[in-house]
Amino acid sequence: MTTTRADIILAESSRDVPALTAARASADASLRALALGSLHRIDELTTEDLQHALADTDRDVRVRALELAIENADIELAPHLGDPDDLVVETAAWALGERMDDAPAIIDALKATATNHAVSICREAAVAALGAIGSIDGLPAILAGLEDRAPVRRRAVLALAPFDTPEVTDALERATQDRDRQVRQAAEDLL
Repeated sequence: MTTTRADIILAESSRDVPALTAARASADASLRALALGSLHRIDELTTEDLQHALADTDRDVRVRALELAIENADIELAPHLGDPDDLVVETAAWALGERMDDAPAIIDALKATATNHAVSICREAAVAALGAIGSIDGLPAILAGLEDRAPVRRRAVLALAPFDTPEVTDALERATQDRDRQVRQAAEDLL
């Protein structure tokens, strides 16, 4: 018998963990992701469930697993900054910012993504995460973001909020002259 969305919803409402665990193996990726969320909502999502989902072939399942893994310290998020799918990389950066772990290896991974990733949304998410974490070691990558595309520059200005150094003040003053109105406004607001 094929599992359906209704089956998963009913399994969640009846707290049928075996049915939800079985749904993780569905051929339909959206059902695998739904089962993860259901397991999370009934407080039955395990580290093993998350690790299994983070290795899934479907990006939406990996994204959902990253969203749910923020609260699970046993799951390493930084390796997913190297995922071949940009949405997964963006979500991994966001999750790292939410987790606010300032371990040097995490800061280094975010800095590499913020400065070297080919896709601007991934660089933007990494800059935002570095700002959320607020580690001084991430500051050079945030400052480098001020030279990137407009969305990254906007995020970089906002990411400077936790820092109070002369270098940051100078960068914000330069940003008040940026060609993008939103970058200028954010820099003025922070100054």
